Amino acid sequence: MDGTYTGVVDRIVDGETAVILLEEDGETIEQLDLPVGRLPTDAQNDGSVVSVTLECGDVESMAYQPEETKERRESTRAKLDRLSKRLSDRDDEEEAS
Repeated sequence: MDGTYTGVVDRIVDGETAVILLEEDGETIEQLDLPVGRLPTDAQNDGSVVSVTLECGDVESMAYQPEETKERRESTRAKLDRLSKRLSDRDDEEEAS
């Protein structure tokens, strides 16, 4: 597997292993498990987006993508807010019954 992919830090396990989901065309295509120390410092958090370049299946380079990280976090927050509002509206309707 060679090329440059968008990677999302899905989670950090026991403070040691970063689980990165690689994406292509918006779909998850691969999972990488790397020591946290291999991530750019700013990307050592769940939800961080990185550009990952692979050569012969090995990580050649990684770069933190701060704008993409911010956009995804804002999008997720907006979705959660909408869901919370819907649940709140449903609870209000049930109380009125």
